[in-house]
Amino acid sequence: YYDVHVMIFVGFGFLMTFLQRYGFSSVGFNFLIAAFSLQWATLMQGFFHGMHHGKIHVGVTSMINADFCTGSVLISFGAVLGKTSPVQLLVMAIFEVTLFAVNEFILLTILGANDAGGSMTIHTFGAYFGLVVTRVLYRPNLDKSKHRNSSVYHSDLFAMIGTIYLWMFWPSFNSAITNYGDPQHRTAMNTYYSLASCTLATFAFSALVNPEGKLDMVHIQNAALAGGVAVGTAGEMMLTPFGSMIVGFLAGTISVLGYKYLTPVLESKLKIQDTCGIHNLHGMPGVLGAVVGAVTSALASPAVYGNGLQRVFADGEPGEWNAQSRGGFQAISLVVTLGMALIGGLVTGFILKLPIYGAPPDTHCFEDGLYWEVPGEEEGHHELNEVATPNETEKLNS
Repeated sequence: YYDVHVMIFVGFGFLMTFLQRYGFSSVGFNFLIAAFSLQWATLMQGFFHGMHHGKIHVGVTSMINADFCTGSVLISFGAVLGKTSPVQLLVMAIFEVTLFAVNEFILLTILGANDAGGSMTIHTFGAYFGLVVTRVLYRPNLDKSKHRNSSVYHSDLFAMIGTIYLWMFWPSFNSAITNYGDPQHRTAMNTYYSLASCTLATFAFSALVNPEGKLDMVHIQNAALAGGVAVGTAGEMMLTPFGSMIVGFLAGTISVLGYKYLTPVLESKLKIQDTCGIHNLHGMPGVLGAVVGAVTSALASPAVYGNGLQRVFADGEPGEWNAQSRGGFQAISLVVTLGMALIGGLVTGFILKLPIYGAPPDTHCFEDGLYWEVPGEEEGHHELNEVATPNETEKLNS
């Protein structure tokens, strides 16, 4: 539980500090949203699958699950980072946590899917929900803030703190709610090997796609984590260390290529302004993880798992096991998750678009000074006034 908790507050928080003038907001708003979301998630998840005799039972498992739900919200936060007000973020959390709990109930209770590490429920849902929200909130004049939508040496170094914490604790994240014994050990080991392989692929492809052969810190901060996302569904299955390393290699590869070639296309053609590149770290690797989970489920058999089949698959009764059916339900779960995320993100995006939440103007996105007392604020305030129109300056002053 504590490893997962550190990932949510330290890992996600610092991972998003790469923007040169948005560090306070990245860590601070992450703190705010997470503290709110885990309380709301305890209620929402409790209503759907934690009720016993009219009471919501809480314990370490419910705390871990609430953190998982919070992680999904923080993934979406990455897509709208720097372009939304704290009130918008809290409103987004209210709707996303509720939809997350509904989607989780459909997948885990109705369809009986396996998704202990959340490739579908956490990463795929959070990524595509956030991408649709940021599409609805598209800002055609965001170029006015493009000089702030970049990193500096020390901000990238801070972001690496988040990366290292996430990387170290990801085996705990994926294995936290698996069955004790073999399934939990398998999950931790599969995640461990996938992350290691993914990191090597990230370094290799980061150098390959750079004309000068240099490494890009954006790739290292993000794509090196994609291996943990991609084994979230199949981690407790007989993926084997070799299979885990293949999955990790593929995840790191598609993530780096996504940052290099796909992100610019999404922004120019589809008008998706994805600040953190969550499509490359959580979206595509999440879908890959769901596919790997479906294939691995379809290949499962009592001959391979022995008496451990029931420990992994709830419907793995001897003589009743149908691997193809289980693989089919895993695939259906991915489709349901994508549908819930896209429709939910669309509705939430239009709600957030209402002009009542104090969203930052196009000229002052990615700027801490709008919401925080910043040391040396006088100089920062002068800079804001220089680029702001008279009306905007008056609003900022008030």
